Amino acid sequence: MIGVLNVNKPAGMTSRAVVDRVERLVRSAKVGHAGTLDPLATGVLVICVGQATRLIQYVQRMPKCYHATFRLGVRSQTDDVEGEVVPVEGAAEPSRDALDRVLTKFVGEIQQRPPAHSAIKLAGKRAYQLARRGVEVELQPRSVMIYELAVRRYDYPGLELDVKCGSGTYIRSLGRDIGESLGTGAVMTALERTAIGKFRAADAIAVDQLSAESLQQNLQPAITAVAELPRVTLTDAQLFELRHGRPIMAGWLKNAPKSAGGREIAAIDQNGWLAAILGERANSELWPVNNFS
Repeated sequence: MIGVLNVNKPAGMTSRAVVDRVERLVRSAKVGHAGTLDPLATGVLVICVGQATRLIQYVQRMPKCYHATFRLGVRSQTDDVEGEVVPVEGAAEPSRDALDRVLTKFVGEIQQRPPAHSAIKLAGKRAYQLARRGVEVELQPRSVMIYELAVRRYDYPGLELDVKCGSGTYIRSLGRDIGESLGTGAVMTALERTAIGKFRAADAIAVDQLSAESLQQNLQPAITAVAELPRVTLTDAQLFELRHGRPIMAGWLKNAPKSAGGREIAAIDQNGWLAAILGERANSELWPVNNFS
């Protein structure tokens, strides 16, 4: 069994628990998810099954869309309502103009400090494990990309944002930093991941609807996990070379991208199934990065 499953994760359930549910249905096949959602969060959780688990990194690179809800005028150690929420003394209600001005600073490539209560490892331990023991955790800022940031609703202290962002972005941290820029602080109260690439929440299957039959019906081809890659169609002879670990020349391909520029390419067979991921090397040689059944 090979493919990709778009699951709508409910609130209160861990991403690992969703994977466990799928594992029980597919039994011996490998299962993994492409991007953790906190238990508080809902929405799109892409599950890769069988050989498609090799494609998790490609799904993780896809742009992600969120509907996020925050409460201004408060702070918490977890940056959401899972931690102890403390009022910010002297916090004043920001005007809509002030909010709009602040939001423009958070569009594009920004520096973001991940939350102390996150799964990032420090000295072999998860940051949240250290934080829960009372250890002071200070994670270094890193670059993340915010493509779009729009106000869906603002009624102080409530704030709802639509966010389109790149991989590695913490929406909790985004809300925290926006709140700090406004002088009010902020905690996240709800989060829905509405899309990862072309995987949308509106098309996702609910966890409680998962069964052996529904899984087969909703399992999408592995090619959907690499929708962002350029694509070429190979002949049986070219596939034979790749299956034996030998390269093919880009010049042999009628529909090759003009210049792959060192990027990876999704190679499909004559039936439209994903056959391999190719990597371009010197002299326009295309080598198999991964072969698929």
